[in-house]
Amino acid sequence: MDIPHQRLVYFRVTLESGSVRRAAARLDIAPSAVSRQITLLEEALGATLMERQRGGIRPTPVGEMLLEYCERRGALDESFITSLEAYQRLETGTISLTVGEGFVSDLVASPLHEFTQRYAGIQLDIHIAGTSGIIEAVVEDQSHIGLMFHERTHPQLRFWASSPQPLMAILSPDHPLANQTSPLSLTQLSAEPMAMWDTSHGVRQMVDQAFQQARIAPRMAMNTNSMVILAQYVRSGMGVTLLPAFAVAHDLEAGTLVARPVDDPLFQRSHAHMVTRVGRQQPKASILLLRHLQRWMQAFRDPALDQPTPLP
Repeated sequence: MDIPHQRLVYFRVTLESGSVRRAAARLDIAPSAVSRQITLLEEALGATLMERQRGGIRPTPVGEMLLEYCERRGALDESFITSLEAYQRLETGTISLTVGEGFVSDLVASPLHEFTQRYAGIQLDIHIAGTSGIIEAVVEDQSHIGLMFHERTHPQLRFWASSPQPLMAILSPDHPLANQTSPLSLTQLSAEPMAMWDTSHGVRQMVDQAFQQARIAPRMAMNTNSMVILAQYVRSGMGVTLLPAFAVAHDLEAGTLVARPVDDPLFQRSHAHMVTRVGRQQPKASILLLRHLQRWMQAFRDPALDQPTPLP
């Protein structure tokens, strides 16, 4: 049943005022208009809502129920308005991100830390996935924002920002190839046992493509969906991996891993990307986060070269 809000107002004010005449004066309308609206309300509900007593108008049992409904509805209205105002002031809300695992360390330490400090009421939901999972999450509106490595064309993806991030050979400092100053070749890397992301990840897809084009078979010793396992595999001297340098930035700074360029044009053209779904209406907080992350990506550094990497 749809009860017009204005009729509820007339009903409540009449009870509060104790008479139709006083209610009309408060509402600045004719008493007949108040009486008419209350009559229509009683007809809709099929019950008398008020009765006249010596002390004035009092609600009937059904009137008591309706009065309680008015109070609850008013409280809900106030709660909604309060929540809406808080949302518009960016005091509340949730933004979901799906990102490649390699982004996590720098992402949380810098731009997300700054954002949450400024907008403490905004909740961030962050999920880890490979390139295929990131695209699916964004396209299916499971996430507002995606951060992924290696461009994958999709008609429903909008690319907000991109940062050049060459794919590098990641080695233990004790590895024989670690001190080589010239770029490593795919032939050299194919002789080394290699740990790589599983095939859902953009890095793995790029690596497979490069080796196939060169007609060289790499020695894939381990497949995983874990950055922790990839880094530990190389640290322990078991073999090599191929990653953008930012994914192991802390290890490179600490000297526990080294990154060496690879002589392959596909690897040199690789980028990190921030994407959303084409046509999705982003909430205000998400737009602010996108702009914040856009500035971060413009200043995104290649730890192996220690030089800024501007947008192309």
